[in-house]
Amino acid sequence: MLPYVTTRSARGLYAHVYPGAIAHNLAQLRATLTGRMAPRIWATVKADAYGHGIERVLLGLLGADGLAVLHLGEAEICRTAGWRGPVLVYGGLFAAAEARRLDQPGLHLVITHHAQLDWLAQAGTAPYPPTVWLRFAGDMHHTGFNVDDYRAAYGVALALVAQKCIKGVGHLNHYARADDVDGIAAAAVAFRAVTEDLPGPVSTCNSAAVLRHRTHALATDWIRPGLMLYGASPLSDQSAASLQLRPAMSLHSQIVSVQSVPAGTRVGYSGAFVTPTAMRIGLVACGYADGYPRHATTGTPVLVDGVRTRLLCRVSMDMMAVTWAQYPGLISARL
Repeated sequence: MLPYVTTRSARGLYAHVYPGAIAHNLAQLRATLTGRMAPRIWATVKADAYGHGIERVLLGLLGADGLAVLHLGEAEICRTAGWRGPVLVYGGLFAAAEARRLDQPGLHLVITHHAQLDWLAQAGTAPYPPTVWLRFAGDMHHTGFNVDDYRAAYGVALALVAQKCIKGVGHLNHYARADDVDGIAAAAVAFRAVTEDLPGPVSTCNSAAVLRHRTHALATDWIRPGLMLYGASPLSDQSAASLQLRPAMSLHSQIVSVQSVPAGTRVGYSGAFVTPTAMRIGLVACGYADGYPRHATTGTPVLVDGVRTRLLCRVSMDMMAVTWAQYPGLISARL
């Protein structure tokens, strides 16, 4: 069993990160994609592994085929932490100078506009030529090449392969409505039409697309799960538990004060909660400044010393209120 990693704040607030849960979620993903031609997996660790910390989650991702990050700085963090496999950089290059920083083996760059190809050409042969993935704008309409300029970009990329500026070219798409049952059919047809007869590996499918559109996921070369690796369901109609996913983090703090409040008392900002009976309310040293969701509502589950209780009223900057029963003293709360 993999050990958990603890991070602490000055007020006794702390979080456990569970690489073993991440390894379990990765195994669950593999199990849904069994087959002779199962796709390879880019495990997405951008935004510092969704806030869990890249260094803290790597033990749980040793079974992944590659890691996917946002920028070259995160790729360097992966290397420093000991990852030696391929790394996909979603942002590709953010400036011309970055084309001269390609000194890591196994880099893959997502290319979204022609300037990035120009920067690679100007930089010349890199110590370790990267593989590039041309992103199709598709139905997201965020970044990437549209139907009219995708093939021209592919021709430029092939020329860079011949010049040894890059190692190879792949095709990448991201679906806007992957969580819907009918969400990818038209977008997938458009992507196939624009990449038809263009050699190179294909990468589609985030967590939602893998879970909702398994047959489509099995037909791609690389998938790019993120949310589900950390124990969150990307589907509105299926919980993480129903998908047999385990949470990768738990947040803990202390009850630091207890208030006895009469019936009919308005509690918290705006008096948003009114006590239905006389109650004892526990105040927990945790608020939205600590990353707890400010929009969490009354009724959000909280464990107090292992007993399920609930959040009351609005979360404040450094404090939150929970229902309190007969527990004496200052004890722990799992949020």
